[in-house]
Amino acid sequence: MNDLISKAEAALQRDLCDHCLGRLFALRSTGLTNEIRGRNLRSAVALIRSIRDDEPPIHMECWLCEDIFDNVDRYAKSAAKKLLEVEFSNYLIGTRIDPAIVEREERLWSELGGDEAEPIKAELNREIGKVVGPLTGKEVEFSSPDVVAIVDTRFNHVVLDVTPIFLYGRYRKLSREIPQTKWPCKKCRGKGCEKCNFTGKMYQTSVQEIIGDPVLEEVEGDEHLFHGMGREDIDALMLGTGRPFVLEVRGPKKRTLDLESLYDRINLEAKGRVEVLGLRTSSREEVRRVKLVSPDKSYRVTIRLNGKVDKEKLNEVVRSLKGTAIIQQTPLRVTHRRADKARERRIKDAFVESFDGEMMSLVLTTESGTYVKEFVHGDQGRTRPNLSQELGIACEVISLDVIAIADDANEVYP
Repeated sequence: MNDLISKAEAALQRDLCDHCLGRLFALRSTGLTNEIRGRNLRSAVALIRSIRDDEPPIHMECWLCEDIFDNVDRYAKSAAKKLLEVEFSNYLIGTRIDPAIVEREERLWSELGGDEAEPIKAELNREIGKVVGPLTGKEVEFSSPDVVAIVDTRFNHVVLDVTPIFLYGRYRKLSREIPQTKWPCKKCRGKGCEKCNFTGKMYQTSVQEIIGDPVLEEVEGDEHLFHGMGREDIDALMLGTGRPFVLEVRGPKKRTLDLESLYDRINLEAKGRVEVLGLRTSSREEVRRVKLVSPDKSYRVTIRLNGKVDKEKLNEVVRSLKGTAIIQQTPLRVTHRRADKARERRIKDAFVESFDGEMMSLVLTTESGTYVKEFVHGDQGRTRPNLSQELGIACEVISLDVIAIADDANEVYP
């Protein structure tokens, strides 16, 4: 006890408020606020000094915080007012304070020891948060709040850091003319120019915009991001049960969504270009899972055979390619944006769906990351073996459809 009083008396050589005095010993005991702890310590020091016939410390303005805690109610009202601009179920308070205050606190710790101390920002966040709760009728949430209100105590200014909304679903792409995500104009980089008709985009729309724009409007958000489980080429269809995705909407003012109504709206406004399935709420953790998984994929490829081949040989060659490991050098069509290196991929399954002498439909299941078009035509020998090489004739890809995406257990996802 003597060392506690001695340290408190030494601290009061500086003019400290009860909050800043008590905070020096915050980790020594529980069940008390820093203010009450500091008040009790101040009284104990005054009693000891009176026994010694010394004058008690005189308190004017806190040397450390400049009596910032006197403004807690004002900060809380500003935070509550700002918070009520958005829909939220829970919240957290953060603060920005004058760096000089933090510097003085660290100086005090270096002089007296800070092992038992709590930082001023932690106490300020807590005290403001305790007042904001009754003003908003909401609860504090420390691990995953809907919104963080950040109070700049220098100017009594509040900004909100709103947690994004995440929606999971699967999409079917039924158009060969739209990309999966927004594609900024290469010439102006999204600023708008004559080449892109001042839209800033290479393509008028995308799967991302068709799905994301209605959601953005519903929640009054700032922007959306699209996290797909891989992507298909622009001229490829995505069929079957669709491709899993998570849509992230940043800065939403609303958080409650009628998913059934939203599902109907997206599919109606898509006008047959895209179809959404299985829309539900999601999370940032699911974004990581969707981006990390590397599922096998099944394709239907329509191929023109520029040469004669009989059905028996065709079937024999296709059967021989089943289970084959192929080496693919980065395709010529993407070397401008991807490193030129060799990759090994495996053809898991292959069979001829139809054949009329000039055209064939080939169904393939391949390892994730396989360049299917190049496997068919060979890409000037950059993919080996390839279908064209094995048949001894040129093979031209007419169309490519993704018909299934499998998970790690090779089951149709999800």
